[in-house]
Amino acid sequence: MLVAVANPDHAMQLVRTAGDLARASDGVVQIVSVVVKSHESPFSVYSDETIIERYAGNSREILDGALAVAPDDVTVEDSLVVSRSVTDGILTAVEQTNARALVIGWEQRKRRSNAVLGTTIDQLIERAPCDLYVERIGHEANGVDSVLVPVAGGPHVRPAIGVAKAIAVRNDATVQLCSIVGDETDSTGARTSIERAQSILEDAPGPPVRSETVIRSGNDVTEELVEIAAEHDVVVFGATRQGAIHRRLVGSIPRTVTRRTDQTVILARDGEAVGGPILRQIRQLWPTSRG
Repeated sequence: MLVAVANPDHAMQLVRTAGDLARASDGVVQIVSVVVKSHESPFSVYSDETIIERYAGNSREILDGALAVAPDDVTVEDSLVVSRSVTDGILTAVEQTNARALVIGWEQRKRRSNAVLGTTIDQLIERAPCDLYVERIGHEANGVDSVLVPVAGGPHVRPAIGVAKAIAVRNDATVQLCSIVGDETDSTGARTSIERAQSILEDAPGPPVRSETVIRSGNDVTEELVEIAAEHDVVVFGATRQGAIHRRLVGSIPRTVTRRTDQTVILARDGEAVGGPILRQIRQLWPTSRG
């Protein structure tokens, strides 16, 4: 489970999530920091080994800080990668470690941008050939009793439920699977989504966890989910391709959750959904903050 860190203040939050995923599947946490060797850099002519040895002090400190807060019940390794960009460096690390999942952080900034979550994150969403977890930085749950996973079908339910279960196992928490019946979704479709999600939860790596299934009705699906989210400590969204949540709430669920709650929010993307279309879906589901 690869976790990319660039700020020591964010290390604990991201490494904890990667540790949960690794623990559930008896995996290894690989912490990576990227040293950027741009074309304009005065040390661009040096070898990668020389750059790491002489000029990677800040990145080395970031890694050391991340190692200091890493869980002690999973195997943790670290590496520095020299690359022309942060994105390419992380992708190189994914390839070199054959990572099953990548955990990265996202900070909401009030600025205008064509990027969805940030240029680097957008590129990783498009290109990372593994499961991807984008966690909102700065909103950590102070203890976890329950994890909410809204479900409405689509291929990204599996990684969303996987990380929800991993977090629940560590905290002895409950996973609640929720589907909303609105004007464009009947109760049969909601039950089908819930039953599939429950099956995925049972098959996900790790010991069994307590779970609840909830089907709610409401004319304003957004408000229903915001109300439900307030009752939980962590909310995990899958990058939904279809279903009423996607059709009716394009962009509104994550925006509303991030603006109106203090919950930990994680966005999960399946490793097989790589390429341009997924970024367009994320662009609709998680719009850039406007300031």
